[in-house]
Amino acid sequence: IEKLGMKLLQNLDTTPEQPNIIISPLSIALLLLYSGAVNETEELLMQHLHDHALPCYHQALRHVLAQLRNDDLQLATGIFLRKPKQEFINQSQKFYGSDAAVVENLEQINEWVDQATNGKMNNFLIALPPNMLLLLINAIHFKGQWQTQFDPRFTSRGVFYLDENSMVDVDVMEAAKHPLSTFIDNELEAQVARFPFLNSMSLLVVMPLSGHVNISSMAAKLNLSSIYERLPREKVVQVKIPKFKLEYSQELQDVLMKLGLGDVFQKPNLAFISDGPLLVSSVLHKSIIEINEEGAEAAAATTVVISRASNPVFHLSQPFFIALMNDALQLPIFMGVINNPSPGAPIIQRAEPTDKLGYPVDKNNLGTFGGPPK
Repeated sequence: IEKLGMKLLQNLDTTPEQPNIIISPLSIALLLLYSGAVNETEELLMQHLHDHALPCYHQALRHVLAQLRNDDLQLATGIFLRKPKQEFINQSQKFYGSDAAVVENLEQINEWVDQATNGKMNNFLIALPPNMLLLLINAIHFKGQWQTQFDPRFTSRGVFYLDENSMVDVDVMEAAKHPLSTFIDNELEAQVARFPFLNSMSLLVVMPLSGHVNISSMAAKLNLSSIYERLPREKVVQVKIPKFKLEYSQELQDVLMKLGLGDVFQKPNLAFISDGPLLVSSVLHKSIIEINEEGAEAAAATTVVISRASNPVFHLSQPFFIALMNDALQLPIFMGVINNPSPGAPIIQRAEPTDKLGYPVDKNNLGTFGGPPK
């Protein structure tokens, strides 16, 4: 699942309208589609789902899903169809607990997604795909509480640097003494931090020191299990991270074809689902992620006064990679690249640096903290 997510992140493009990429590799419908594939299509999907060492892919995935379900994380799979084989419905119910229903109208599907995501996605589809025979939907909703909350009284306006020349205003959550596991990864040339939620979930953050997330080069080195092994014990850190709510919507057909899955769309063998020819006409993926101050343990955080303490600092102020992880399985539920946590805000161009007399300073010859020339 991690490898599939990394491949997708490497091949999905950002746009001015969608500067961020947020996906749930676990929820992408290919995982469910496999249960209806046979022969060459089954072989192709397994090649890309890395099923080389699993005696039964469905048993393994069912085991994973059973461990993931808790009060904070809801997972639902739905099958909307015209005329499927009963055996396909039975197997999907057995392994995935899938709801199955005959397609009636657009509102029926959108209402199902709305309920499965606790009201977070109320217009999943704008229209039903033409000539639709089968629609497979995986929905995931997570709402976690920090183990150590951020006091909203200390949230203030700050800036997030998009690159060396531009920035945007964001709401910044701040804590002077926040327990955090963080370290510098020299191979990734990045700062890594883990923010734990309750119920065995964490937000893993990787912020390149260069200020630019090159996910293609990072993905070749990034191993989430290896990061977990190297995480140090928590220490008190001064933390500043942006507060954001981001949505991402993407048709995945083009990128999946780019990854070598063209036959799944052009000439699939899905005989286990239904008799007669079937085509996969669309793989639509939508994700929403929100990071705010909420936490279950207020503790002493409400009484802390923000100050320029001598504690180490973790300041998330430039583009970063995130993974919402299940700690026990070390499994990414969501993965993404956040280039702009406030995409609707106007972009502010940074002023050219000057010395004390107002003369321009060579940006390539700045001091360690952007001070006077060396």
